[in-house]
Amino acid sequence: MRNILSSGDADFLHEMAECRLCPRQCGANRYEKPGYCRAGAEVRVAKACLHHWEEPGISGTRGSGTVFFSHCSLQCAFCQNYPVSHEGLGKPVTIRRLADIFLELQDQGAHNVNLVTPTHFVPHIREALILVKGTRLNIPVVYNSSGYDDVAALQQLAGLVDIYLPDLKYYDSRLSRRWSKAPDYFRWANRAVTEMLRQVGPPAFDEDRVLQRGLMIRHLTLPGLLEDSKRIVDWVLDNLPREVYLNLMSQYTPLGRAARFPELNAPVSREQYAALVDYAVGRGLENGYVQEPESADAEYVPAFDLSGV
Repeated sequence: MRNILSSGDADFLHEMAECRLCPRQCGANRYEKPGYCRAGAEVRVAKACLHHWEEPGISGTRGSGTVFFSHCSLQCAFCQNYPVSHEGLGKPVTIRRLADIFLELQDQGAHNVNLVTPTHFVPHIREALILVKGTRLNIPVVYNSSGYDDVAALQQLAGLVDIYLPDLKYYDSRLSRRWSKAPDYFRWANRAVTEMLRQVGPPAFDEDRVLQRGLMIRHLTLPGLLEDSKRIVDWVLDNLPREVYLNLMSQYTPLGRAARFPELNAPVSREQYAALVDYAVGRGLENGYVQEPESADAEYVPAFDLSGV
């Protein structure tokens, strides 16, 4: 049974009965069958924990209160969270329980509540945040997505999300078609990022350099795709304020179904990553994080054991 307590209940019912929350616009009645994302009408969570391996401005010293949602609307072949995103590992929770999970993470000392892969559960998250944000929940809320988001869905979260942390995965539609079956990925992602910036602005940190509000972008470079990564760098620098962080990630590890694609079944070379960082700095990137090559290791993938759920 659902536990919906706000005046938005009628909208919630409609959104689940004819789902168009993500760019897939599949229109599924999620009460009767899953959408493209493979999610039904109930929100499912695979793990809730303090996560210490996000960017320093997100994890801080005490950890980010990370909530890993089951399923995904993008479904990348190489997803490091494959059991969660593709296979649906997780446990159904009520909206009241989801709100309580946020509060429990706050009580554990989390710097923020970090919503990982939230796109297909926007109505549930909205309802849970309405219950507690600004009253009992007083830490920032992070929306941590693939970037494949619909602007109308994001607008439902205006005033509830403090920090947007989207990926910009691909520029070239041929790549997003091959590995995510989403040839329109960048067309939607750049619109989504623009809306995220409109809502929260550029990054604002506290005295301990922990992010309190704003937009921060991630780009995971993939093996052999230096030129596509450069195009992502160019778009960010040419279209967003220079205060926006662009975090260049080297942690790609061949997981999920990556072995089915020979070009993906290898780590990113040190030379490729160094060339990307040099290019970004040469183009004038002022704010961002880089990673050590050792971060490309499956040991950094959380154990999805339903803890905290």
